[in-house]
Amino acid sequence: MEKRPAWILPIIIFSQFTGTSLWFAGNAILGDIQRQWSLGESALGYITSVVQLGFIAGTLCFAVLAVSDRFSPRKVFFCCSLLGAFTNLLICLIADGFTSLMVLRGMTGFFLAGIYPVGMKIASGWYRQGLGKALGFLVGALVLGTAFPHVLKGSGQSVPWETVIVAISLISAGGGALMLVFVPDGPYLFKGTTFNGRALMLIFERRDLRAAAFGYFGHMWELYTLWAFVPMFLVSYVNAHPELKLNISLWTFGIIAAGSLGCIGGGMVARKFGSAPVAFVQLGCSGICCLFSALIFQAPPDVFLGCLIFWGIVVVGDSPQFSTLVAHTAPKELVGSALTIVNCIGFFITIISIQLMTSLIAVIPSNYLFTFLIIGPIIGLGSLRPLVRRKI
Repeated sequence: MEKRPAWILPIIIFSQFTGTSLWFAGNAILGDIQRQWSLGESALGYITSVVQLGFIAGTLCFAVLAVSDRFSPRKVFFCCSLLGAFTNLLICLIADGFTSLMVLRGMTGFFLAGIYPVGMKIASGWYRQGLGKALGFLVGALVLGTAFPHVLKGSGQSVPWETVIVAISLISAGGGALMLVFVPDGPYLFKGTTFNGRALMLIFERRDLRAAAFGYFGHMWELYTLWAFVPMFLVSYVNAHPELKLNISLWTFGIIAAGSLGCIGGGMVARKFGSAPVAFVQLGCSGICCLFSALIFQAPPDVFLGCLIFWGIVVVGDSPQFSTLVAHTAPKELVGSALTIVNCIGFFITIISIQLMTSLIAVIPSNYLFTFLIIGPIIGLGSLRPLVRRKI
């Protein structure tokens, strides 16, 4: 039986939560700064996409330079938490318009590459058995962290956007400090192999790895676009039902945060039934929500909100299982490189999806906007079928 201090996993989870709260900080305050800086409706798509682009650049840079192999991962996590918190704080200090906001959000995305994936590596240093369950909790922490800025903004209608930004920066820095002080390098921490771009070809050459990767790509087409535009969907629904009073920020938090239940529950079920069947079911349920999103929009408030909570659970609950599938189907010597490349392609796909949604806003009624996301689940479900049959 593995022995470790009881506080290790809770602190890793909490620090992951605080660090990833930087991810949607700009989205949570967007309504305020749109009014203050006269930003257009397209700002949401661009501000979300630039964080994704920064994360892609950071992930590739960290992988090529083997940063978390050359230096202690907990120190990398701490430094990136501080730097991410600082670039986020600069929004209050020096940002004065769209361009400066975009630059700072891109920089924050870059440093998130030293928080989310590195947190996973820190956990793997403490777990040889039960790592899948631990990673389920960590992805759940990512989901809660992503949603957290919305609950800060929704805690009171008079909360200034500057207060939200400062609070998130302090929380992120504090979580990084906790990781540095209380989580030493684990006994199973290993040096990864050098980043190998050859893994890119294997994604398309090896049948099982291709199936896992394309399943993940379909999942990512839907995930961040839904998260980014949930507030707009809620606002449109309230506009169609003037008698309904909703705290948009709090409901956005609830819908996104519900995904942590899908991650944790999916991880537990996958131990019995396999990762591919669990990912297939959750992706299928999410696809059904896409397909019937226009009907959901027409439903009474209780049904509408209940369906969105369910969608929030299943839209990200398959994410840990896709990472597991890629790790299981890639050659052992290329697992790290394969995960890096698959993640980078997946996040690049989110940019395309988000920008397409931004373009469609001007030409498609709000209740039909999420229907186009069905493209992702269709591709993902078709790709996963060989792995599901073998219950991988």
